[in-house]
Amino acid sequence: MRVLYLTDSLSDLDGVGRYGMSLIKALERLEPSLEVQVLLARKHRPTSESVPAHWEVEVALPPDYFFYMPPSRFWPSAAAAFARTWRAARGCDLVHAIKDYPHSWIAERAAHWARVPCVATAHGTYSVQPLLNERHAERAKRTYAGFASMVSVSGYTRRRMLELLPNPDRMAERIHVVPNCVDSDYYAEPRQLDARPWHGRRFTLGIGELKERKGHHLSLAAWCRVAKGHDDLHHYIVGRPSGDAYQADLERMVAEAGLTERVHFVGNITEDEKVDLIQRAEVFVHTPVTAADGGFEGFGIVYLEASASGVPVIGTLECGAEDAIVSEETGLRVEPNVDAVTRALERLVADGELRARMGAAGRAHAAANTWEPNAHRVLELYREALR
Repeated sequence: MRVLYLTDSLSDLDGVGRYGMSLIKALERLEPSLEVQVLLARKHRPTSESVPAHWEVEVALPPDYFFYMPPSRFWPSAAAAFARTWRAARGCDLVHAIKDYPHSWIAERAAHWARVPCVATAHGTYSVQPLLNERHAERAKRTYAGFASMVSVSGYTRRRMLELLPNPDRMAERIHVVPNCVDSDYYAEPRQLDARPWHGRRFTLGIGELKERKGHHLSLAAWCRVAKGHDDLHHYIVGRPSGDAYQADLERMVAEAGLTERVHFVGNITEDEKVDLIQRAEVFVHTPVTAADGGFEGFGIVYLEASASGVPVIGTLECGAEDAIVSEETGLRVEPNVDAVTRALERLVADGELRARMGAAGRAHAAANTWEPNAHRVLELYREALR
């Protein structure tokens, strides 16, 4: 079975990259005959060192901001990407669009003309946002109807799509919830690092790019309140800086609270440093919101990574966290507002026994949500499509 995958990332630095690498590796373990070919977006993030050498990887797709290109750039980029994808698809049995629309549109059209089935993964924002966009909505609806099946990483993402798609009953049969997973053993293994600034400190942790839908403005505002009663508590934020007004507002919030020396924006760091931070954190707090542009968190694989590390988590309602957090067991799911996040954070920071209990439950939950069952379900969808 030869499968062509379209994605914008094979990087450790983002969720789509980790999803693609983990899923494909698990599929290879289940299906030894699988041959992997990957078309990657240009200007992609650094390819992970863990990408197997035998995967055929070619940079051949438009960048991740393809959706926003003006028509004068969009259509030439689409034409070039379609030609490359069609040529590759002709030598494959199936196409899997790991990247959302409009890359998935390229995948579906190329697969159609190559006369092979196409499966797509819906991660969240960029599977729903096109259905709300005047320029892209009709094309996106036709694209989704053309997939043999869609893998939705959360029940929330699936519900959002079905609310906007025509013939929702028929589409419901094609959209399957297959939640994201984690390699729990990987996050349980201590990292061997020289001294880092966070070593020996008591801290909470957030991970995610500095943009609105990641909800740093909620978690940081709540942390500033809680920190007043815990003089030794620090907070670390891992994620690509935006350099825009949103980041400036976060930094201003911290400065006005007089907590600049205890809040640390560390940007993108190495994979071992990220895992080390997760393992040493007292609480992992990630509070996504629906942004002004309609963006939302489709799942939040970082919750499972923290749970696998034995760290209790805080997440918000109205996003994909519902499939990643077992509320009151592995962590807390709260309303997306500062007061609710503050109460949850204070509760966990102040109660070591509760942290230990939720951390242990998180390890068990993560161990039960590995990539093998996920890959088994995806492989079933491949076989159904090929039949």
